[in-house]
Amino acid sequence: MDQDTRPPGKTTVAPDVLVEIARMAALKVKGVSAMAPVSGGVNRLFRRGIVDGVRITIEEDTVYADLYIILENNVNIRNTSREIQKKVTRSIQEMVGMDVGEINIHIEDIAYEKEEKA
Repeated sequence: MDQDTRPPGKTTVAPDVLVEIARMAALKVKGVSAMAPVSGGVNRLFRRGIVDGVRITIEEDTVYADLYIILENNVNIRNTSREIQKKVTRSIQEMVGMDVGEINIHIEDIAYEKEEKA
């Protein structure tokens, strides 16, 4: 069925879906250890359970995201951040079909391995 002959109606995407898409895309990037907690924000109203490191805003059908990331030790922060931006943007565009305005990356911590004492 092409777009001109599709049945009338609309698709609505819950904010939780956008948050989960962004979170999963970010976690797949090499060098990302975990998502850091987000303090406050509208996502806390929508999210059940643990805060997951993503804040989503939608303005005029365009998605804006802030991702709070914990990186692994010894990764290039600039390259990893750019890769996160690319993957999250592509995931949202391909899965939901929405435009992406900005993907802001906030590096909150580096996950250093703890040395075991003998």
